[in-house]
Amino acid sequence: MEYLLEICDIEAGYDKRPVLHGISLEMTPGEIVALVGPNGAGKSTLLKAIFGLVKATQGTITFRGQKIQNRKPSDNVKDGMSYVLQGSRVFNELSVRENLEVGGYTLPSKDVNARIEEVLSFFPDLRSLHARNARCLSGGERQMLALARALMLKPVLLLADEPSLGLGPVMAHATLSHLHDLSRQSGTTILLVEQNVREALAVAQRVCVLRLGRVVLTDTPQTLTLERLQQAFLG
Repeated sequence: MEYLLEICDIEAGYDKRPVLHGISLEMTPGEIVALVGPNGAGKSTLLKAIFGLVKATQGTITFRGQKIQNRKPSDNVKDGMSYVLQGSRVFNELSVRENLEVGGYTLPSKDVNARIEEVLSFFPDLRSLHARNARCLSGGERQMLALARALMLKPVLLLADEPSLGLGPVMAHATLSHLHDLSRQSGTTILLVEQNVREALAVAQRVCVLRLGRVVLTDTPQTLTLERLQQAFLG
């Protein structure tokens, strides 16, 4: 089987403090995989190691057939990877449209407008807000803008770190539903870190439970039982 992303025995951490201990994970094109687990399990650190924001001290990360561990994030972006940081991070002083233009910074200027229209087709609620300053958006609108901006360069792999963080139940459901529709319509592969386990299971094809920097369970939402999930979380 050909994998889009293959992680093998990755170890990583901060200032000589190890967080990930031999993580291995594979993803096929177009798949949504949800990373869940208790706080401090290493979920966000794994995304950062893949994207090149945290140094991997051991193991390999293969993306599109190339070893990329510790490669510059800018090179990963050029190769088709995008990363949505935790916390709906957008440029507050810019309008919705200007945020999207920034997201498409490497596109030829003649292609930017067309790509903005394509992206807004996934997030129609943003279309009427295109001139609004980002600081005036609601939490849910800001999260949609962060996701939309990440899609401007047509990534083949989207790393999404807790996109429902701080959102109410209705908006959290809508945000994750957008990701599901995006993957289905465009074939984008998504590695999703999510604390809302119920919503994550509703959109993912596979779920990986991390605890103390290790993968302790991998299963499909269809076969994963509540008992096994609780055991994986609690150890």
